[in-house]
Amino acid sequence: MIVLVILLAVIAAAAFFVIGVGDLGSDIARRRSLVAGVVADEIGAQTRFVAWDRAFARTAPGRWVAGQLLLAGEERRSPLLVAAVAVGGGVAVGWVLAVGLAPVFGLLGIVAVVVGVRAYLSRAKDRRNEQFIAQMPELARVLSNATSAGLSIASAVGIAATELSEPAGPELARVASRMRFGDSLDTAMQGLEARLPSREVTVLISTLLVSARSGGSLVSALRDIADTLEARRETRREVRTTLAQSTSTGYLVIMMGFGLLFLLNIIQPGTVQAMLDSWVGRAALLVGSSLFVGGFLLIRRMTRYDG
Repeated sequence: MIVLVILLAVIAAAAFFVIGVGDLGSDIARRRSLVAGVVADEIGAQTRFVAWDRAFARTAPGRWVAGQLLLAGEERRSPLLVAAVAVGGGVAVGWVLAVGLAPVFGLLGIVAVVVGVRAYLSRAKDRRNEQFIAQMPELARVLSNATSAGLSIASAVGIAATELSEPAGPELARVASRMRFGDSLDTAMQGLEARLPSREVTVLISTLLVSARSGGSLVSALRDIADTLEARRETRREVRTTLAQSTSTGYLVIMMGFGLLFLLNIIQPGTVQAMLDSWVGRAALLVGSSLFVGGFLLIRRMTRYDG
C-alpha cells in the first residue's frame, strides 16, 4: 500500500511538472515572438505541438475545451495540454484505484478525473465572475465619472477598459473593440453578459442600455449601483467566510469514504474485491456510497450561497 501511495505522489508530481513545463514553454514562445516583432501565430505554426493544438481545437471536444478556458480566463493555456493532462490523470488515478481497491474502481477513477476537470473549469469561471463582481463598484464609479464629464457610454467603456485590471479591463476592451467594429451597444453588452452571467452584471448592463435608449440620470444611477454593489460585496464576503468550514466538510466526507475503503484493504488485503464478489457486499458498497454522496450533496446544498 505504501508503494501505491508513493506511486500516486510521483504521478501527481509528474502531472504538475508537465503542466508547468507547458506553461513555461508557451510563455517563452510568446516573449520571443514579442521581441522579434513577429505575429505569434506565424511562429507557433512552425512548432509541431502548436500544429497539433490547432488541429485539436478544430474538433468538437477541442472547441468545447477552448470555450471553457476562454470563459474561465485561461485562454492562454493550450486546449490540447489540458485535455492530455486530464486523460493522463484519469488513466493514472484509474490504475491506482484498480490496483489498490478493485478493477471496477478503475473506471470510477477515470470518470472522477473527468468530472474533476469539469469542476476545475467551472470553479475557474465562478472565480472569474467573482473577481469581476468585486471590481464592479469601481467600474460603476469610473463610468459615472466619465459620463458626468460629457462622454458617451461607448467612450466611457473604453476609458474603463484602460483603467481597470484583469478581468474587468480585458472584458471591457472586448466590448469596446466590438463597438469599434460596428456592433451596437446592445450586442456588445449581451456578449459580456453571456461571458460573465450574474445578477450584478445584468443590473449594470440593463441600466446602461435603458439610459442609452431613453435617457435619464445615468450618473446618479451608476453611483447608486456602486454603493449597492459595495454593500453586497461585503455581505458576500462575510457569508462565504462563515460557510467556508462547512464547505470543506463536504469534500472531507468524500475523502473519508475512499479512505475507509483503502483502510479496509490495508487491514485485510482483498476485502473490497471480496465484497464486490457477493450480492451483500455490492449492496453494502452501493448503500454506503449513496450515503456518502448524499451527505456531500446535502452539505453543498445547505452551504450554497447565490447572493
